Amino acid sequence: MPKDFLLEIGTEEIPARFMEKGLKELKSKGEELFKNHRVPFKEIKTYGTPRRLAFYAVELAERQEALKEEVKGPPAKIAFDEKGNPTKAALGFAQSQKVPVDSLVIKEVKGTPYVFAVHEREGSSVVDILPLILPDLIKSLSFPVFMRWGDKDVRFVRPIRWLVSLYGSQVVEFEFAGIRAGNRSRGHRFLSKGDVVIDRAEDYKEVMERAYVLVDQDRRREIIWNQIEKLAAEEGGMVKEDEGLLNEVNYLLEYPTALCGSFPEEYLVLPEEVLVTTMREHQRYFPIYDSEGRMLPKFITVRNGTDKHIDIVREGNEKVLRARLADAEFFYNEDQKTPLSQKVPLLKNVVFYEKLGTLFDKGERLKLLADFIGDCLNYEEEVKNAARRAAYLCKADLVTNMVTEFTELQGIMGSYYAKNDGEESAVCEAIREHYMPRFSGDELPKTRAGCILSIADKIDNIVGCFSLGIQPTGSQDPYALRRQALGICRIFIDGELDLSLSRLFKKAYEIYSAQFDLEVPYDELEDNLMGFFEHRISGLLEEKGFKYDEVNAVMARGWDSPWDTYMKAEALREFRGDSHFEALLTGFTRAANLSRNVDEKEINPDLLTEDAEKKLYDMYLEVKEQVEELLPARRYLAALGKISELRSYIDNFFDEVMVMVEEEKLRENRLALLKNISQLMSCVGDLTKIVFEK
Repeated sequence: MPKDFLLEIGTEEIPARFMEKGLKELKSKGEELFKNHRVPFKEIKTYGTPRRLAFYAVELAERQEALKEEVKGPPAKIAFDEKGNPTKAALGFAQSQKVPVDSLVIKEVKGTPYVFAVHEREGSSVVDILPLILPDLIKSLSFPVFMRWGDKDVRFVRPIRWLVSLYGSQVVEFEFAGIRAGNRSRGHRFLSKGDVVIDRAEDYKEVMERAYVLVDQDRRREIIWNQIEKLAAEEGGMVKEDEGLLNEVNYLLEYPTALCGSFPEEYLVLPEEVLVTTMREHQRYFPIYDSEGRMLPKFITVRNGTDKHIDIVREGNEKVLRARLADAEFFYNEDQKTPLSQKVPLLKNVVFYEKLGTLFDKGERLKLLADFIGDCLNYEEEVKNAARRAAYLCKADLVTNMVTEFTELQGIMGSYYAKNDGEESAVCEAIREHYMPRFSGDELPKTRAGCILSIADKIDNIVGCFSLGIQPTGSQDPYALRRQALGICRIFIDGELDLSLSRLFKKAYEIYSAQFDLEVPYDELEDNLMGFFEHRISGLLEEKGFKYDEVNAVMARGWDSPWDTYMKAEALREFRGDSHFEALLTGFTRAANLSRNVDEKEINPDLLTEDAEKKLYDMYLEVKEQVEELLPARRYLAALGKISELRSYIDNFFDEVMVMVEEEKLRENRLALLKNISQLMSCVGDLTKIVFEK
């Protein structure tokens, strides 16, 4: 009968940020390992706390599945004579495979019968297999950081202290890192005494809970959130959902108990972002808000233990928070003693990047880029002036006390200090928004000056790195260039900004080259950057719901303007729903294939002899004129609609006209007609890349 199997890897505390990915990998690699070794199971689950990774197989079979292997031999006509008797070829093959000749079977391979030897091996017991494969499972896990300990020649995310390996109630013995697996785990570091004996795999969660360890991270997370919401309600407030913080807290503890603390109201005069960062990033606290979204002088934290001596724990947390808020208040007041503009010259002492000058130099470049982008978008002088002023000030908060202590607040504190100095609101907002989006899924800049400065900042970073030959490779992207490129594309598309990437690259490169000797020539840099952005744009379009062939079709027409490419994809997606689209695509594909190798040529109307080709030509001229009026206005769907009017004329042409006639001039003229039509039909996207839907 199948039994549940448990593998628990007990360790020193694993960083919370490693846990989620580690558990997913443990599950996927465990499933793969069992399938490769033909060990059936019903379901694989993984559990985790800071001190353990647990792999749990539900209803793991007692034995491997039998192995059936077929080995191909000679063709049947060679292995057997006309009377069906085995020849020397069959006898030799059977002998080499150590099977009786009468056990050979005949199967067809690509229409030809061959003889096969069939080998069947009975599966081994799972308790014999597991000790051989479990060390491989543990070794296969990958983490951002590994450790070695003692004199062991093994690596793991943290030192391994114990191993539990149970198949039902039977210990599956194996050794890893000098530790022999058994049925003894360890409970909560402080609340549980001695080893925890697990008699059966099925009892794992229940036994561990008695030892003050909730091993199921999903249940633990639910308990934490329920406790937080209940405490916030009791205080007359609520806690905003924060998946990142909740996940982190969940993997920092094994037995959660939430508690509510408070801090002096006088600190509420600090910017909300300062309060939230102090609580969230540094202390892992959840701020409490009233029903109107105003922050209350209270917080919720979660301890790793019971509610015993909870008041002492609360006082300790309040004391730590008060000290941090006092520091934040001091920094805030000190920073405001001098205007933000007076801090800009200090950026001359801060290196932006070796060979690319200082942050002051970067600010000067951003002013030039902001002017250029504003001109390209035909923005009013008011917007361009705000962007230019914000470009000058936007990096100055990097030398403030607050941002030195709380780096997460760069840009945010600059906007507060600029407002305190009396700068225009558009300038303050642009300073705040110029880092946006900071991460995947983050908000985009909302103001026009903010969009200009955000694009300028990211383009300057990307072009600067690429000009020195610094490009992301594989999973390595230390300067987050992929994220910044994706952010630019999102701003272009969501903001409906018609900007040329190549013009931006060239302008940024010109500004750099006026100051520095760059290692990569512009032509090479542009090729590299266009390829780099191609992946970002195509990925973003697929993320927005476009099918891969629609993306391939519009990308084939270029992606210099991401917003323009997006508009074409939208038009193509909508046009694809037309009932005549498939018929039009068939005609287009035929025209494109026939004229694929034809150079672009003018059509000679005097050589059009057949009625069908004359009508097609006349309709082509009419449609072309209308399409050429629609394309500059980006009325791509209307243009495709006009092109679809050619469908019946193309069909009649192929029904009534022989294209590949012997007379060269007629043949070339008809191919030229098809070439021009296929090019017109590809004005929005290369339709040859569209796949028929079945």
